[in-house]
Formats: sequence, C-alpha cells, structure tokens
Amino acid sequence: MNSTHRIGSGHVRFPLRELSGLKTLGPLSLWVMCATSILVGTSCVPESQPLPATGAPTEAMRTTVSQALGVLQDHELKKPERTDERVTRLKQIADIRFDYREMAKRSLGGQWDKLAERERQEFVDLFTELLTATYLEQMHAYSDEEVTFLKERLEGNYAEVKSLLVGKKTEIPMDYRLMKKGDDWKAYDVVVDGISLVRNYQGQFAAILRSSSYEHLVQILHEKNAQYNVKTKSSETNTASP
Repeated sequence: MNSTHRIGSGHVRFPLRELSGLKTLGPLSLWVMCATSILVGTSCVPESQPLPATGAPTEAMRTTVSQALGVLQDHELKKPERTDERVTRLKQIADIRFDYREMAKRSLGGQWDKLAERERQEFVDLFTELLTATYLEQMHAYSDEEVTFLKERLEGNYAEVKSLLVGKKTEIPMDYRLMKKGDDWKAYDVVVDGISLVRNYQGQFAAILRSSSYEHLVQILHEKNAQYNVKTKSSETNTASP
C-alpha cells in the first residue's frame, strides 16, 4: 500500500553547480537526502535523542522522518540565534541513517583501495563536510510538498525504497539505497529522477584523478568546504542582523 505524507520542500531543484573543478548537486546532496527522506511522516519527537530503527527498510526511513519533523516544525528552533542548534539536531538524526564512509568509498571508486587508513578517514571527513555544507544552504527553503512511498525491494542485506516527490507541477522519483548493518539499515545512496548522488561524485572524482592527482582532489575538497563555511557564516550574520 502506498503512503503519502507532507514534507517541507517547496523549492526542490537539482542543478549541477561547479566550483574549483567540482560540481555539487545542491539540494541533491545530504540535505536532499534528509529533506526528502526524513521530512516525511506524521509524528514528532522534538526533544528525544535520535535512535536507530529496526525492521524493514521503509520503516527505518519512517523512524528518521518522525525524529526530524520534530526539529523542523519547532518554531523556536527556526529563530536565527538557534540555527546552530537546529543544524546540530538534524545532523545527529542524519548521522544515524546515512553511512558516510560507505558513500565516500563508493564515490572514490578504485582509488579507495590505494589509500592508507589515515588517508581514508581524511577523505571521509572531507566528503561528509561537503555533504553537510550543502544542506545548510537548503535548510530554510522548504514548505509543503508530498512524498508517496511506493514500495521496497530487498536483495539479501541490500534494499531500495522507492518514493515519489509530488509537487503542484512536478512528480520526481526518489529511490533510497540501503544496506543492513547489524540490526539497522544504513543509506549509502539516493537516486533523484535517475541521478545517483554516489555516481555523480564518482564520475567527477574519477575525472579529476585522471587529469591530475588524488592530492589535487583533496585540495579541491578543502577549498570547496572552506568556501561553503565562509558563505554560511556570511549568511548567518546577514540573517541575524536587524
């Protein structure tokens, strides 16, 4: 049976943007994964600590949804001076559902096997920061669209949860790819209207590695994250100003 819920995504777009040789998917990054997979549901848990879900993959997503809704619908947390707290709570919830290491590993491809553990952790940290930074830009851009959960497909310890983002003039397919770790399901990719987050980055990273070096890729990630940080701080200052 399909289930439809309200979410807050009135300005969902999926543009590719380029900065220092690296394109990001804007809303099709961590925040789109959060905003289209965790901003759906019917219950709120504003003050509780985020908890992992057990059971079916779709139910795992619903658990994340109900926890995030409590944060996003909290009018007190929408105040400019509480932006950091709002972001922290949302990230805590996302951190439980998304396997950043697996996403980073798949995005980097064969280069991953050539790295020492220290280098792998550095790349995971940079990749995670990049995903997190992009959703900071989108946090205030959502209103009222709908998500319809369609079905899930299981293959051993892997699953795909299919859904449809429904707006006034658009319907966008969104598929969430998860893998079972222990008793919980972790998301390692999201496919929006046929565009895979992991494959998007994998293609770009591979192109940079072919034309330059891994060290150059790391430099690009450092530079991009630094520019996002400057932009975010500037935005927060402007928002807080009378």
